[in-house]
Amino acid sequence: MPVQLIRPKRFSDDRGWFSETWHQQRLVDQGITVPFCQDNHSLSRPVGTLRGLHFQAPPHAQSKLVRCVRGSIWDVAVDVRAGSPTYGQWVGATLSAENGDQLFIPAGFAHGFVTLEPDSEVIYKVDDYYAPDCDGGIAWDDPDIALPWPLSAGGPVLSDKDRKLPRLAEWTSPFAYDGVPLAPLPA
Repeated sequence: MPVQLIRPKRFSDDRGWFSETWHQQRLVDQGITVPFCQDNHSLSRPVGTLRGLHFQAPPHAQSKLVRCVRGSIWDVAVDVRAGSPTYGQWVGATLSAENGDQLFIPAGFAHGFVTLEPDSEVIYKVDDYYAPDCDGGIAWDDPDIALPWPLSAGGPVLSDKDRKLPRLAEWTSPFAYDGVPLAPLPA
C-alpha cells in the first residue's frame, strides 16, 4: 500500500466550510483498507516542535491517517522496509487546518512532523493499538535520510526519547517490502 496524500472535499459558503474527514468507502476506493481502531491527538506548543521519526514494529505495526486540525506541520514518511528499492527515501507534505489535507502512512514507514505554527494540533487514526514493546524510531537528523526540516537556527524542540533514536545504518528493519515502492506525492 503506498503513502498517499488525501484531499477531502470542502463545501464552503459564507458561514465557513464542511468536510467529511474520514469516509471509509472513499478510502477503500483509493486502496486504503486498513481497519482503524484508535484515534490519537497531540498538541505541540512551540514552533519547531519535532516529533519523530516514529513507528510501531510488527506484530503491532501501525498504519496512520494524519491530519492537522489547528496550525500547520510539515509531515514526513520514510521508507524503512527491508529490501525496498526506496529504502531510506522520504516524502513530505504540509498539513494544516487551513488546507485540510491528510497523509496516509502505511506500516513499514517511519513518521515524523515538525510544527510550522504555535499550538499546532495533530489527530491521527491508527490500525493497531499502542504496544510499548513495539515502539521504535529513527534519528530525525540521520544524514543518510537527509530530511530538509524547515527549522529555525535554534533547531528543533525534541523529547528525550527522540534525541536518542538510532540512525538507519545502526538498525535492522523488522518490516518486509510489500512490492510497492515509495512514489512522489502530488503537488
